[in-house]
Amino acid sequence: MNTPQVTSTLEPGLYIVATPIGNLGDVSRRAIDVLSRCAVVACEDTRVTGKLLHHLGIKRPMRRYDDHASDGAREALLGEMTRGAVALVSDAGTPLISDPGYRLVREARARGIAVTTIPGASALLAALTLAGLPTDRFMFAGFLPSKDKARGDVLTELAAVPATLVFYETGPRLVASLEAMARLLPGREIAVARELTKLHEECRTGTAEDLAAHYTAHPPKGEIVLLAGPPGAAEKPGEADVDAELIAALADLPVSKAAALVAKKHGLDRKALYARALELKG
Repeated sequence: MNTPQVTSTLEPGLYIVATPIGNLGDVSRRAIDVLSRCAVVACEDTRVTGKLLHHLGIKRPMRRYDDHASDGAREALLGEMTRGAVALVSDAGTPLISDPGYRLVREARARGIAVTTIPGASALLAALTLAGLPTDRFMFAGFLPSKDKARGDVLTELAAVPATLVFYETGPRLVASLEAMARLLPGREIAVARELTKLHEECRTGTAEDLAAHYTAHPPKGEIVLLAGPPGAAEKPGEADVDAELIAALADLPVSKAAALVAKKHGLDRKALYARALELKG
């Protein structure tokens, strides 16, 4: 790629620049323009961003800014924003989505520093467009916890949300998350979107049980977006169905939380289900 022609510098401030999530052809002309004319690029990993800048034929000073950045590093970037343009990028996609950039934006705004966004690629939105799940209302919940109990607590908390749920996930943890969804989000349509915009892009839908079996046999690689369709307005379940759901919930949750989960899902009496869950547990 030819080196972009730099005609002038940008006004001082913070520029939030979305970068490709895989296919470098997705970089916007506006992103290239800002990266070409900024004074400094703040990034999660200088090696990753360096490859993108090299591909674009751009040479700019880079400053590392990630989850481990100190208050001093943030303060230094804020100082640079008063003198010139600082472009904030993540390793891939739109900054601030599951990364620490919001603290920098918050402090810049508090100090009256101009903040501009240059939108572009986002794995979250790309996955929603592919999955075929309802998009009129969705909730992004970041990464699910790695520990079984914490993962179960999060899924229990979100089970009654009347929206498509969207999570980021890693290959080694995908099957465990799908198995937890099978127990705690029964009956939902699930989608796994991975390697988005890349050569081996995939979006597979089905039940959590079927997807867990598939990815057990075919361990996934690459970055993953995991989606769960919204809860349906099902008819009131029979006693046998309620008992089965309580037993499944009790495999991961204490009695009180298992009863609360099933009660909230079906609009049933929580105290009655708590007493029944104690019987089943015993």
